[in-house]
Amino acid sequence: MLRINDQISIEEWELVESFTRSQGPGGQNVNKVETAVELRFEAERSPNLPEPVKRRLRRLAGRRWTQDGAVVILAQETRSQARNRELARQRLAELIHNATLTPKRRVPTRPTLGSQRRRLKAKAVRGEVKALRGKVEGADD
Repeated sequence: MLRINDQISIEEWELVESFTRSQGPGGQNVNKVETAVELRFEAERSPNLPEPVKRRLRRLAGRRWTQDGAVVILAQETRSQARNRELARQRLAELIHNATLTPKRRVPTRPTLGSQRRRLKAKAVRGEVKALRGKVEGADD
């Protein structure tokens, strides 16, 4: 069981792990041992996730969300299959935990009167500098 918080825990039967050969350095075992872990979680069909969490998870997962509603996480950082399994599970738990947090609602604000005046004054000064760059009239060269 993968515990996310007090209310949400993912059952083992919802997680599917498959192992492949890892990319990168691996010494003598690079072409023999399947150390990379692909963790697949059928999030869309999970009975343990509330609907709002599923929506936020879909947005947060990005390219890791498949068309059939699964989250796929690939871990191949270490040469150990067991450590890669732990890393994949930690990433999934962190992703789901971030989806449980409701984002703060943005309160629209307006610029202060002082900031508006400073902006307009800076624009006027800049415009004056640019106006002075032109040709000088009446100068005989």
